[in-house]
Amino acid sequence: MDRSSGILLSISSLPSPYGIGTLGKAAYEFVDFLAEAKQGWWQILPVGPTSMGDSPYQSFSAFAGNPYFIDPDLLIRDGLLKAEEVQTVFWGGDPGYTDYGVLYQERLPLLEKAFRRGWDRDRDEVRRFEEENAAWLPDYALFMALKRHFGMRSWQEWPDEDCRFRRQEALAGYREKLQDTIHLFVYLQYLFFKQWKALRAYAQEKQVRILGDMALYMALDSADVWAAPENFQLNEKHEPEAVAGVPPDYFAEGGQLWGNPLYDYAYMKQDGFGWWIRRIEGAKKLYDALRIDHFRGLESYWAVPAGEKTAKNGRWVKGPGMELLQVLKDRFPGLQFIAEDLGYPTPEVAQLLKDSGFPGMKVLEFSFDSRDDSSSLPYAYGRNCICYSGTHDNETLGGWLTTALPEDLEKTKRYLGLNKEEGYIRGMLRGGMSTAADLFIAQMQDYLGLGIEARMNEPGTTSGNWRWRMRPGQITGELAEQIAEMTSLYGRN
Repeated sequence: MDRSSGILLSISSLPSPYGIGTLGKAAYEFVDFLAEAKQGWWQILPVGPTSMGDSPYQSFSAFAGNPYFIDPDLLIRDGLLKAEEVQTVFWGGDPGYTDYGVLYQERLPLLEKAFRRGWDRDRDEVRRFEEENAAWLPDYALFMALKRHFGMRSWQEWPDEDCRFRRQEALAGYREKLQDTIHLFVYLQYLFFKQWKALRAYAQEKQVRILGDMALYMALDSADVWAAPENFQLNEKHEPEAVAGVPPDYFAEGGQLWGNPLYDYAYMKQDGFGWWIRRIEGAKKLYDALRIDHFRGLESYWAVPAGEKTAKNGRWVKGPGMELLQVLKDRFPGLQFIAEDLGYPTPEVAQLLKDSGFPGMKVLEFSFDSRDDSSSLPYAYGRNCICYSGTHDNETLGGWLTTALPEDLEKTKRYLGLNKEEGYIRGMLRGGMSTAADLFIAQMQDYLGLGIEARMNEPGTTSGNWRWRMRPGQITGELAEQIAEMTSLYGRN
């Protein structure tokens, strides 16, 4: 990876009058901002359709795009919506935060109007789109149609056992009965990928690459688990035998119980990890590079018996390691992978990272945290890594500076030469830019100088996350010039 830098900003966090960030005007303006600021990368969070809890890491599909990100203004321009249909909807009272309850109630009925106008008109293009995505789209569209039919309940709670167990005669009947709804969810994916493809092409013109993020695990309530339960550790009732999480640490006394079903790697190995190959092929349609979340779970994963209330009673189980990663490296030689190797470092995980050749992650905030004995000071960062000011799971720099232990803050000031004239946040960004790491990524919140109110996610909590949004006008030409100057100074442009 060449020496460069970028900014982390979720699509959902873009400013928009429609309750959540979209693939419309603000996304293009942010690409322009990145180019003006001499940033080579736009890192985003996963873009799949979200389920309960609104987390982008708990999606209904490993392949689909989030319909919330489809831009209404682009649909108006395309003749699929009328301006008054969009403008009369109440999208939430605070432009700085996403109201997912409002989106849940209002977004799909609006998009359904676009579907009514466009399905016949765009039929030839949609048919080509269906052919190109035949490996996942039919299962996803049927899954979502069935969820809607059964009141959006998890597939494990569907009252029709034949649907839960995918008995073909029953599914054939539902495909006929729910044909219109199936077409709706197909068309929404067509719209998402059409808008995404145009945005990505624009970013490429501006020499801005998109760094995607792939959750390691799938949500239990997903088309992927429902359509291919054999890939997961489920019993004869299609219930998890054990679920994913991480053990207790000083961040979470009871550990983190994610609840995702675990993969049956022995089964997946039989066809050469075909599901993973298809998954990465899907990611290549979206991103120029891919961060693998919870990379250490590929070396060993924390398996918690189903039914446990915390993650305390789990155990480490050996993962597929290089056997899987070598398949992906051989199959996708041109795709840059990044390993999120944070948490629970062991010699085995370090060896897997070395064997893979993937750059790992360093978090600037952790480097000065005396409670974390796994981190090293920035002088020890190698080149083959990504330095982050902080991630979506951490405080913003402004928040960290107000919550850090006094001795940690004093150490940070001395090491980075922080001073009030420059500003402590800007000084920490300068410190990250100056490291040897090939890539430096900062959250947009840090460049905006925001505090704890702008934190994206607090691990171990189930509400109030994934809501922060940038307000209109917060990015300016002056800010882009300041970032560009720092970027040039440290040879990252």
